Amino acid sequence: MFFRNIDLAEAWRAVTHAHLGMIAGAVGMIFVTYTLRAQRWLILLRPLGPVRFRTAFRTTVIGFAMIFLLPGRVGEILRPYLVARQEGLNPASTFATVIVERLLDVVTVVTLFAAALFLSGVDVGEQARIGGVVAAAGALGALVVLFFFARHPERLGKLAGQLGRRLPAKLSTGLAGLVQTFAEGLAVLKSPLQLVVAVCWSVAVWASIAIGISLTSHAFDLSLTPVGSFIVVGYLAVGVSIPTPGGAGGFHYFYLVALRDFFGADPTVAATAAIVLHAVSFVPVTILGLTFMWQDGLTLGRLKNMKAEAQAAEHPGAVR
Repeated sequence: MFFRNIDLAEAWRAVTHAHLGMIAGAVGMIFVTYTLRAQRWLILLRPLGPVRFRTAFRTTVIGFAMIFLLPGRVGEILRPYLVARQEGLNPASTFATVIVERLLDVVTVVTLFAAALFLSGVDVGEQARIGGVVAAAGALGALVVLFFFARHPERLGKLAGQLGRRLPAKLSTGLAGLVQTFAEGLAVLKSPLQLVVAVCWSVAVWASIAIGISLTSHAFDLSLTPVGSFIVVGYLAVGVSIPTPGGAGGFHYFYLVALRDFFGADPTVAATAAIVLHAVSFVPVTILGLTFMWQDGLTLGRLKNMKAEAQAAEHPGAVR
């Protein structure tokens, strides 16, 4: 779907005329993004115990490199397990912070996407704006619900108990274990101040991603406004959710659709920018992640074998 109707000769011509300085700037923003991710994770981990920034940064990079290289989003399981092992934390609680982190990502992306539909100056249509507002309201509503359960974890346990009575004994035990894990990971949400700080870091994370997208797009002379970049961010979030290695295909196609449909970009030039943006987004962090793994004596084979160990530690009592 991505490559159909693309003139490869024209695409190569676009590459040769790209502004390399802007692409280099986009590569620099990738490392800023992962620095911000690590700092945000420290905020979420703080209620569980002290964690060094070096550990959070290295394991964040390794985890995302594994997401890009291995199927099944293994990195999301290994990343908290590696931190827990190195810093002496509870693996189950550490894993739950990743769930909260992903929720913050969804809330931030959807909210910024909805705002961009109104503020970008792009004619997106009334239905798209209404859909964006509804999605943002739903995401914020989910955050409010989690904040409520974090303040009243006994309510979450009671709800799980009611559901468990309707399930077989083994499934009920597994549900209880998962609920306990999730409740422990909501510790950061008990403090409104810490939650606000985590949300601010989430905005910074996705703003840095949007800047990288904007720089790469402008490297190909595509007219993408800073606010409009958040529309592309929303589309890319959908694209990378498609389970392909490194988000390949989905990432490219949704970037192409966003630039073509909202900003009137030439499809071939937009496709070329998509290929370069994908490389900028995935290659540097994967190389750095593999470097950290080599320094720590980790291999892809060993990490694959650690997956079951990590799952057992992070979901005690869960049925798989």
